[in-house]
Amino acid sequence: MRPAAEGPGPDLAGPDLAGAGPDLVRVMTGFARTLRAAGVPADHERTQGLLRALSHLDASRPGDVYWAGRLTLCASADDLPRYDRVFAAYFGGRSASRARPATITVTRHTAAHPGAAPEPDGGAEPPALAATASATEVLRTRDVAAMTGPELAEVHRLLALLRAGRERRRSRRFRPSRRGRLDGRATVRESLRRGGETAGLRHREHRTRPRRVVLLVDVSGSMTPYADTLLRLAHALVRSEPRATEVFSVGTRLTRLTAELRHRDPAAAMNAVSRAVPDWSGGTRLGEELRRFLTRSDAAGATVVIASDGWERGGAELLGTQMARLSRTAHRVVWVNPHKGRDGYEPLTAGMRAALPYIDDFVAGHSLAAFEELAALLGGTRA
Repeated sequence: MRPAAEGPGPDLAGPDLAGAGPDLVRVMTGFARTLRAAGVPADHERTQGLLRALSHLDASRPGDVYWAGRLTLCASADDLPRYDRVFAAYFGGRSASRARPATITVTRHTAAHPGAAPEPDGGAEPPALAATASATEVLRTRDVAAMTGPELAEVHRLLALLRAGRERRRSRRFRPSRRGRLDGRATVRESLRRGGETAGLRHREHRTRPRRVVLLVDVSGSMTPYADTLLRLAHALVRSEPRATEVFSVGTRLTRLTAELRHRDPAAAMNAVSRAVPDWSGGTRLGEELRRFLTRSDAAGATVVIASDGWERGGAELLGTQMARLSRTAHRVVWVNPHKGRDGYEPLTAGMRAALPYIDDFVAGHSLAAFEELAALLGGTRA
């Protein structure tokens, strides 16, 4: 008998493993790895228990997958909120609720000075002074280039849970509506169904769809401290809107990475990206790569995000020409520079000076907080 859910529970409309066959083991193993990265002890033995449970259930039913994982992979009640968030993010359900920052409580005892007068209660120990600090809040504002390995792994875990919304654009298609444009055909059809009697007017309005985002990530040598984290942000964007997101790496070559970043498991996605990119830590020819991108791809109506520090080995004039061309084609041009988050930064490189006149939003890209602000910007929220 399936236990009752505690509280509202996550949206179970996400996973669809019907016909997975041999892929079921790969999908669920990746899910277990993501849970381990989030702090849930989903070890090998528990994963095997999940697979055995699913062999007796219908893996095409979201509820069966959810409860099988919850009962086999979680060790305590503390794991349940993390399990729900990872389940929603991994299987593409509704936006996962934002993780509540973990708090660290520091207790400091105050020693009495010699000869001090006793307290009114007979010299009892004074109350402890408690101070709380949020570890997640500290990491949110730190530069990823200065983080330790464990700190960077925590930021990558939080990026895997990021559910980035997308600005909506009006479609040419219509849908029925209570208000809006009069739908003469629907009104006539309804009247004919009622024998010629007009019961009411029908209306329609334009449908909306997410605006397409194209992300160009600089993987040159000067971007080495940030490229991996930016690509993990790109993975979160692709997972949020897979049909409305394109990702390319730029350096000495233009490489399309959208297919590699569609893996549910962040580790599998990054492994695929590392095999696909041939020019890691090389030079930068942004102007030439941008020209190639505009020749091969369609940026019309899209929000184009360029993540680069602006160090251009090619001609800055070519970059300026291609940026002007891009600004005439794209809906919006966003430039993400990791160095912009530093105090006293000025865009002095030739590449940045050539690109600035054609940029709509010039934002930082050095911390988790900056990535969250970028995700909000792509969702239509602007300061």
